[in-house]
Amino acid sequence: MIRRLLARAAETARLMIGQPPYEAYCTHMAQTHPGEPVMTRAEFFRNRQDARFNSRNGRCC
Repeated sequence: MIRRLLARAAETARLMIGQPPYEAYCTHMAQTHPGEPVMTRAEFFRNRQDARFNSRNGRCC
């Protein structure tokens, strides 16, 4: 029960900072792009952070 609560809290924290769940990404890749390489959790996190904060066409303010 405590593990489930901690997992839920971690998921909530990730969603609050705009980080989509890695498990959903893995499921999507398996269903939509079988045979394609799947990023590690660290690569996925870095990729999502770069997409969010280093966008070339983002606003300045």
